[in-house]
Amino acid sequence: MAIENILTEVQQKIVRLDGTSLLERKALDRALDAGVKRANELNVGVTFCITDANANPVIIYHMPNANLVSLELAPKKAWSAIAMKMPTKEISSQIQPGAPLYEMETMLDGKLVSFAGGIPLIIKESIVGAVGVSGGAVEEDQSICEAVVNQVLEGIN
Repeated sequence: MAIENILTEVQQKIVRLDGTSLLERKALDRALDAGVKRANELNVGVTFCITDANANPVIIYHMPNANLVSLELAPKKAWSAIAMKMPTKEISSQIQPGAPLYEMETMLDGKLVSFAGGIPLIIKESIVGAVGVSGGAVEEDQSICEAVVNQVLEGIN
């Protein structure tokens, strides 16, 4: 069995107290609702991307008032959070001149995002997916992303 299939099976077995699995559409809809609510509180339009552990997008939602560029950045933020195994807001300090990973963004042809709005989904020290949010100021993206992550992980055994 391919590793991708094994990870998918594991994700499907991660069940919340209400019986829904981690990346089930009903659960993701609730997570997006939490994110949209936070975005509306901040009066900003964003794009959301929730991925599986392989960084494959499971669901993408572009709010009608979101900027077009956010459609490119939200999946990259989710990918970056998985690839670097950390929130994207923590990547910036690692890639500055003199830092250990200086110029990594250049080496990855712009695929790596090093500003806030991407958070890995971690359960028992394992990354099971990620959330990327783009469209607002970096602080707004981070706040909205946190709302989505909290909802995704709510009620996990």
